[in-house]
Amino acid sequence: MSKYQAKSAEEAVSIINSGESVFIHTAGAAPQALINAMTKRGDVLRDVTIYELHTEGAAPYCDEKYRDIFKVKALFVGSNVRGAINDGRAEFIPSFLSEVPYMFRSGVLPVDVALIQVSAPDRHGYCSLGISVDTSKAAVEVAKKVIAQINPKMPRTHGDGLLHMSQFDAFIEHEQDIPEIPPHELSKVEKDIGKHIAGIIEDGATLQMGIGAIPDAVLSCLGNHKDLGVHTEMFSDGVLPLIESGVINNRLKTKHPGVIVSGFLLGSRKLYDFVDDNPVVRMLDIQYVNDTAIIRKLPKMTSINSAIEIDITGQVCADSIGTRIYSGVGGQMDFIRGASLSPGGKPIIALPSTTSRNESKIVPTLRIGAGVVTTRAHVHYVSTEYGIADLYGKTLKERAKLMIDIAHPDHREALEKAAYERFK
Repeated sequence: MSKYQAKSAEEAVSIINSGESVFIHTAGAAPQALINAMTKRGDVLRDVTIYELHTEGAAPYCDEKYRDIFKVKALFVGSNVRGAINDGRAEFIPSFLSEVPYMFRSGVLPVDVALIQVSAPDRHGYCSLGISVDTSKAAVEVAKKVIAQINPKMPRTHGDGLLHMSQFDAFIEHEQDIPEIPPHELSKVEKDIGKHIAGIIEDGATLQMGIGAIPDAVLSCLGNHKDLGVHTEMFSDGVLPLIESGVINNRLKTKHPGVIVSGFLLGSRKLYDFVDDNPVVRMLDIQYVNDTAIIRKLPKMTSINSAIEIDITGQVCADSIGTRIYSGVGGQMDFIRGASLSPGGKPIIALPSTTSRNESKIVPTLRIGAGVVTTRAHVHYVSTEYGIADLYGKTLKERAKLMIDIAHPDHREALEKAAYERFK
C-alpha cells in the first residue's frame, strides 16, 4: 500500500463541494467513518444531494439541523431515514431496483461523489465492494470522485465488485464491524407459511428470496429437496445449511451453473466468513441480476416476496402504510415478472394473515394512499399461514373467494361481506 497514501476521514471528505451529489454505499456496506466526517462538514457545505438505498447504521445527515444542507433522496427506505422521509426532511424516489444503475449511468441521477467501503487490497492493489455490489458498482463507474473506506473486516467477494486503488481519489484505513442481522426463532405462523411454500417448490428450482423470517422459514423446510439453485438480489444465513447439505448446488441453473448469484447480502459473521474469497458466490451488478430477460432464462425460477397488505383482487402494497412510506419498490416486480416468464416458474407473495395488532393484511381495498408495487395482473401465488391462493387466470370474483380462504378466520366474515357488496 506504500504507493498510495491514506488520509484521515476529514481530509478524505474535504474534496466534497457544495452543490454536488453524493452516493452512499448500500446496505451493510455504508462507510460510517466517511459518513460521519461528511456530516460534520455541514457547517461549510450547502446544497449537497445524497442518493442512497437502504443503509444499515446511522444516517446523521437526516437530522433536522441539516435540513437545508443535505437533500436526501432515498431509492429504498430503511429505518434510519424513514422518519425523515415522512416528516418531509428527506424524499423518496420510487424505482425498480433493476433500473437504479441505469439512472446513474444515464445521468438521470447524476453522481459527483461515491462514498464506499471496500475490503483490504490484494497484492495487486485490488479491493472488493464486498457484501454490496448491487447499484454501487454503477455509482462508482460514473462518479467524478470516489472516496473509499478500506476495512479489513469487509469480506472480499468475487464478481463485479473489484476496484483498483488507483480508482480512489481519496481513501482512509478504518476498521469497523460489518452490521450483522442474526437469524431469529421462527413463530408458528412463519413456520406454517414456510411449509406451504416449500410444498410448491420443485426439485431443480432456482430461488430468489430476501431477508427475514418468512424466507428463513421456507428455506428451513427444503431439506429434502434436490438440486436447488440461487439467483437473487440478496440472501442471508438461511441458505447456509442447504449449501452445506448439498441441497443448494446450483447444478441445473442455465445461467451461472454451479454458483450463487446475488447483488448484496446481509446476515451474521458466519455468512460473511462463508462468502469471503469464495468463488461459489458471485456478487454482480443489480442491473444484470434483476433483469427480467436474465431471470426468465432460469428454469423453475421461484420468487418469494413479501407485502404490507394485499387486497382481495391481488393488488400488492409493499412500500407504504397508506401514505406513509415504509420501504420501497425494490426488486419485487423484477423477480415477480421474471419468475412468471420462467419455464415452470412460480412468483409468490408471502405474508402473515394479520398484523401484530390482529388487523387483517388481506383487505377489501388498499388503504388510501397505499402504493401498488405489484399489480394484480402480475400476481400468481399468495401464501399466508392458512394456505396458498393461485390467482393466475382467475376473475376478480374468483380471486376474492380464494383470498378470503387464506385470510384469518376472524376477518373472513367482514371480507365476505365486502366482496358480496362489490361483486354481488
